[in-house]
Amino acid sequence: MGYKIKSRIWIESEDNVLLGEGRVHLLKAIQKTGSLSKAAKSLNISYKKAWQLLDSVNKSAKKPVTINSIGGKGGGGAELTDYGKSLVTAFDEINRNCWEFLDKELARIEKL
Repeated sequence: MGYKIKSRIWIESEDNVLLGEGRVHLLKAIQKTGSLSKAAKSLNISYKKAWQLLDSVNKSAKKPVTINSIGGKGGGGAELTDYGKSLVTAFDEINRNCWEFLDKELARIEKL
């Protein structure tokens, strides 16, 4: 019988979530698609929900995580700032380190 250990992490700032799995997926989708509306579509969430998530990240972050351009003939766009990219990378690394640690700790249970 093999055991699995499950964990989800998120980072808060004064009761507002800065980053969590959903927000990081959204930031990655913005980077990939170049727009908030396309990112929302690719994640099957409403534009309003995506906007709210992005807004909460921007309000909790020390610096803006996206650069937005106003829509025109070709529509608006969004891309991650260097700070936004750094946040995503740091979150992914923290997550990976957390899983590795938890896997090691799970070995204790399996040895009992």
